[in-house]
Amino acid sequence: MTAIKHALQRDIFTPNDERLLSIVNVCKAGKKKRNCFLCATVTTERPVQVNVVKVKKSDKGDFYKRQTAWALRDLAVVDAKDAVKESPEFDLHFDKAYKWVASSTVEKNTFISCIWKLNQRYLRKKIDFINVSSQLLEESVPSGENQSVAGGDEEAVDEYQELNAREEQDIEIMMEGCEYAIANAEAFAEKLSRELQVLDGANIQSIMASEKQVNILMKLLDEALKEVDQIELKLSSYEEMLQSVKEQMDQISESNHLIHLSNTNNVKLLSEIEFLVNHMDLAKGHIKALQEGDLTSSRGIEACTNAADALLQCMNVALRPGHDMLHAVKQQQQRFSDLREQFARRLASHLNSVFVQQGHDQSSTLAQHSAELTLPNHHPFHRDLLRYAKLMEWLKNTDYGKYEGLTKNYMDYLSRLYEREIKDFFEVAKIKMTGTTREGKKFATLPRKESAVKQETESLHGSSGKLTGSTSSLNKLSVQSSGNRRSQSSSLLDMGNMSASDLDVADRTKFDKIFEQVLSELEPLCLAEQDFISKFFKLQQHQSTSGTTTNEVEEMDGVALSRSYTSGVPQTVSSEKDMVRQMMTKIFRCIEPELNNLIALGDKIDSFNSLYMLVKMSHHVWTAQNVDPASFLSTTLGNVLVTVKRNFDKCISNQMKQMDEVKISKKSKVGILPFVAEFEEFAALAESIFKNAERRGDLDKAYIKLIRAVFDSVEKVANESQKTPRDVVMMENFHHIFATLSRLKISCLEAEKKEAKQKYTDHLQSYVIYSLGQPLEKLNHFFEGVEARVAQGIREEEVSYQLAFNKQELRKVIKEYPGKEVKKGLDNLYKKVDKHLCEEENLLQVVWHSMQDEFIRQYKHFEGLIARCYPGSGITMEFTIQDILDYCSSIAQSH
Repeated sequence: MTAIKHALQRDIFTPNDERLLSIVNVCKAGKKKRNCFLCATVTTERPVQVNVVKVKKSDKGDFYKRQTAWALRDLAVVDAKDAVKESPEFDLHFDKAYKWVASSTVEKNTFISCIWKLNQRYLRKKIDFINVSSQLLEESVPSGENQSVAGGDEEAVDEYQELNAREEQDIEIMMEGCEYAIANAEAFAEKLSRELQVLDGANIQSIMASEKQVNILMKLLDEALKEVDQIELKLSSYEEMLQSVKEQMDQISESNHLIHLSNTNNVKLLSEIEFLVNHMDLAKGHIKALQEGDLTSSRGIEACTNAADALLQCMNVALRPGHDMLHAVKQQQQRFSDLREQFARRLASHLNSVFVQQGHDQSSTLAQHSAELTLPNHHPFHRDLLRYAKLMEWLKNTDYGKYEGLTKNYMDYLSRLYEREIKDFFEVAKIKMTGTTREGKKFATLPRKESAVKQETESLHGSSGKLTGSTSSLNKLSVQSSGNRRSQSSSLLDMGNMSASDLDVADRTKFDKIFEQVLSELEPLCLAEQDFISKFFKLQQHQSTSGTTTNEVEEMDGVALSRSYTSGVPQTVSSEKDMVRQMMTKIFRCIEPELNNLIALGDKIDSFNSLYMLVKMSHHVWTAQNVDPASFLSTTLGNVLVTVKRNFDKCISNQMKQMDEVKISKKSKVGILPFVAEFEEFAALAESIFKNAERRGDLDKAYIKLIRAVFDSVEKVANESQKTPRDVVMMENFHHIFATLSRLKISCLEAEKKEAKQKYTDHLQSYVIYSLGQPLEKLNHFFEGVEARVAQGIREEEVSYQLAFNKQELRKVIKEYPGKEVKKGLDNLYKKVDKHLCEEENLLQVVWHSMQDEFIRQYKHFEGLIARCYPGSGITMEFTIQDILDYCSSIAQSH
């Protein structure tokens, strides 16, 4: 095994700068016995790397080759299988478990012992050894005299030096001098041992020959020992002296430590006192401002604001551990709490007084706006109150209960004030819409709740009628305002109040302007109040950054203001938006019902007003949603828009319903039906109102519904008509519809326009053909018989041989229609058509020209039949095409 180890070292590991420490001859467990060697090696260069290498002997020769190498740090477990019973089997766990069987138990134990030493030295006991005898591991521990033996391999790792060239040459010369140096290594080793003993003996003899020099050396050593004893005595005396000095220095050091400790404590105590004084001391000026500061002047408000901020900083200071147990700190905190409570009470009382005073001051200005369609301006009041905005923020952060009480009081006072102003404003709007005076407006006026307003306007509400009162009173009101210009017609679009066709454009324009002015006055009022509430009550409607502050009230527009709440107040943006919306809803709770009442009045006056209101309300809702979709104004106008849209749908439904209920007189000709004319009026009005409007889609849907209802109703009336032929009713009305749609160019009704034109053309042709059958009735019957014979298979030139259709019969029929008779028949036809057609549509000449063309077509048809069926007979009509043209022209001119 020694020779193998030497060969492996020389051939495999030395070229790789590695040293072989241990080797074991193994084969894999359970397989064919193919031996190989497991070697434990270390590198000669630092850092040292420890490997386990598998070496296999080549089948073709006596040389070895390196097959697999594992780093020892990857070895997790060494399993010796049995710690008591000797067994050659053992396992090494690298990336997987490798099972081996050693050639002998001694080699296995030696190899495991080497691995354990390397683990102890380089891996700091990282590998786990199981089923290994503790005696084997103990023997591997270097101790005492065995250290050089047991730890020889480890020391060899550190002390090993590679042979230089000269040493290698000497060894080779020595081995060449011995024939069995390689073949019998043990004998060679014994020979070297004998030679070494000879050399050791020679060395001892040389030493004994030098005895004289040794005696001299021993004498010198004795003298040196005496000198050492003297030095030791001196060192002992020095040590006693230093010991006393050490004791004194220890006392001085301990004294210095106590002084340093005392100074450190004093510095810390001073720091704590300075912290408390700097952060929990409120200036006398601030205390005076909180107790007696003037809350009416700008300077006094600024002083109170600064004092309140200083107080809040003192109260919110982050005390260090143990400060809260100090009696002085507790007293100061109690003093701050008393100051906060006292100032919060004084501030809330003052602001409540300001709210009340504002209500009285605004009431005095109501009389100035009573006759004008304008709302009072609250900007001065907002401007005065915004001076207290920072104090409101302080109150919100320190005493949320009083802040909430102020909020409630503000809503109560302002809701009553706005209710009076808005109701008066809407009453003026209703008066301007109806055209009545205050003294005459005892109808459709909402009763007031406030006693002051009742006393002031008692004469205006004698009957205390409501806007939603009886229709008869509204009819009277509308008739009075309209004068005698408008008649109470029973047209199709009569909504129970007044005829839409009787209302002129000026009145509708007036209503439109009034409604627009109402919305234009309400919008800035609501936006200004909402903006004021957000700023004054610190309910910003955008994301705020915690801890930021501002120094001036005027800088609050668009600036995020927030502080950490100390009373558990919700601070999310959504909750603040909800609070703003709730406050606005309570303050302006009367806006939505008043708007609904005004809309109902407009709808009572004229149902077409719903078109104006839908456009205006949609525009204002769109504008409000662009600013803030969740604002009170956007929500309120959106709710009112739903009502307006319902009125618009109701207007369309009523028109369609009354189309179904229309009744036509049996004694007079029909002409243009009323609902056709009303559709024209509606469409023209709607196009002028909805030009570039946001709700164009609603109008297009209404158009589709109305036009289909008009088409159905026209056909229904035409079928029921007795005085006027069906084709005339259809022709005239669809011509009127087509003309209307062509003039207005309504894009969504292009298909209906084409349908109306087609129906007009079809019924014009039908009416012309039906009417022309009368003047040449016998001639028509004769040629119908001729065509029937030809259809039965008789050749055209043989028709003249039929008894009923011979040339004599043809001449007889033709003689019955001389030129005078034809002219007379055409004149009667013209009169009949004139009776059927109405004057409004002016279709007489169109129909007459179509009849002329149809008559000429029939004439040419008859001439063609005569030429084909009676060839060479020389039979012709007694009038020509030119005669027909002359007859038609003279008849038209004579009438």
